[in-house]
Amino acid sequence: MCQHQPPCPTADSTDREAALLMASHPEQGWSLLCNGVLLFEDTGELLPDGQIIAPHRPLGTDHIMTAA
Repeated sequence: MCQHQPPCPTADSTDREAALLMASHPEQGWSLLCNGVLLFEDTGELLPDGQIIAPHRPLGTDHIMTAA
């Protein structure tokens, strides 16, 4: 699918999110990467084979609890 040189990471690579952006629809909350991955605003992903990757957004500092 990717025609870039060097080629972007494949959809099954751990660094798949580093692929170049092909289409962006922020008003709908998703983007399409050149490796066929649909990347959602909540950091969830849909791979070309239908596999779902759950959102993996890191917690902000306002959600981190510290010991008293």
